[in-house]
Amino acid sequence: MRFLPRSAFGQTVLLIGVLLLINQVVSYLSVTYYFIKPSYQQINSLIATHISILEDTGILTRGDAEEEVFVGASKIRIVSESNALEEGLGNAINYEFMSAQIGNQLGYNADVRIGSGIGEAQKSPFIVWILLSEYPDKWISIPIYGLDETSLSPLTMYLMVIGFLSVVGGWAFVRHLNRPLQALQKAAKEVGKGQFPPPLEEQGTTESILVTRAFNSMNKGIQQLEHDRTLMTAGISHDLRTPLTRIRLASEMLPDDQEWIRDGIIHDIEDMNAIIDQCINYARVDQHTEVEKANLNSLINDIVQARKLEANHEIELDLKPLPLTLLRKVAIKRVLDNLVENAFKYGSDKITVRSYFDETESTLVCEVRDFGDGIKEESLDAMFMPFAQGDAARGGAGSGLGLAITKRIIDKHNGKIKLLNHAEKGLVARVTLPQR
Repeated sequence: MRFLPRSAFGQTVLLIGVLLLINQVVSYLSVTYYFIKPSYQQINSLIATHISILEDTGILTRGDAEEEVFVGASKIRIVSESNALEEGLGNAINYEFMSAQIGNQLGYNADVRIGSGIGEAQKSPFIVWILLSEYPDKWISIPIYGLDETSLSPLTMYLMVIGFLSVVGGWAFVRHLNRPLQALQKAAKEVGKGQFPPPLEEQGTTESILVTRAFNSMNKGIQQLEHDRTLMTAGISHDLRTPLTRIRLASEMLPDDQEWIRDGIIHDIEDMNAIIDQCINYARVDQHTEVEKANLNSLINDIVQARKLEANHEIELDLKPLPLTLLRKVAIKRVLDNLVENAFKYGSDKITVRSYFDETESTLVCEVRDFGDGIKEESLDAMFMPFAQGDAARGGAGSGLGLAITKRIIDKHNGKIKLLNHAEKGLVARVTLPQR
């Protein structure tokens, strides 16, 4: 399992987070050892000095243990355990390091606890309770002023604010750096699908600007090549169709006893015209067709209805309810018609067309299956390449552009198309379209 992020954004945030954590730990330890620890040592020393004064003056040794002893302006009180419990001793927390330091300075064991006051003692937010082993029946109460029970430690607040600002600042900085890369990624996907986005805005760091500028130049060059290819294809088709038309006219003038020659020539001319049409369609691929809300099942039914009159062809439908989605209707009809045509031509006279909605992936799925011999596994992916033919596997003839055109149309819909050999028999052409 991979725990480290792969994106530049994630790695940069992780780096900032690790450095921030190290900085926070070092800061916390430094403040603790160089500021907080000396302060506590000084407080412990003052508490031990106060106790020593109480002991030297005999205040700890005289008076009834059940009665409170109040020491002047210092507000130090000496009370019995029962009175101490009433004033909040039970909620006080024991601090071993303070007990050890005060005990070492006094020369005997001390139990030091800190808690909030109750009753008379609540006038002071915090009370230090001290029990000495030499005086087990007396608790010394020393008030601490200047602290608020609900306030956070200044050190904790400092670390939280610094940490928050560092994380927010790092996130904003990395997001600013990645914004041009995200735009570049989106535009590159569009170019890969045969679309040409407008030039990207040159922004960000110097390196990002240079990469964006190079991409804009590449995008413009590919767009020009695409335009030249379409223009060249149209020119070739025009130049070829003129002599083909003359050949056809000449063949019509052949005598009747050479009708078989005339029919062969006309058949070849029709095949050549079909190949030229496919080349033009491959170059254009409905670039100017608008998308609209449509039901894929309706398009499937239109294709099936158009082929019902064909002899010896049977189509079995298994169409599940599908939601509406954005489609180029003419282009998708061309895809479906091509898949059905291939299934009949290269597969079997009976085919099945199935559709369903994949809720997990939010995609519409259409499968066209024939019951022929299928295709070798190593040749499945190559079938979508331009001019690739399945003649060796399926025994037919063609220009090899049908599936290439189909794939380009599906790519423009942000979908996927895949050929699969069925577990029982035949070939399955599966088209997956996202719900939009």
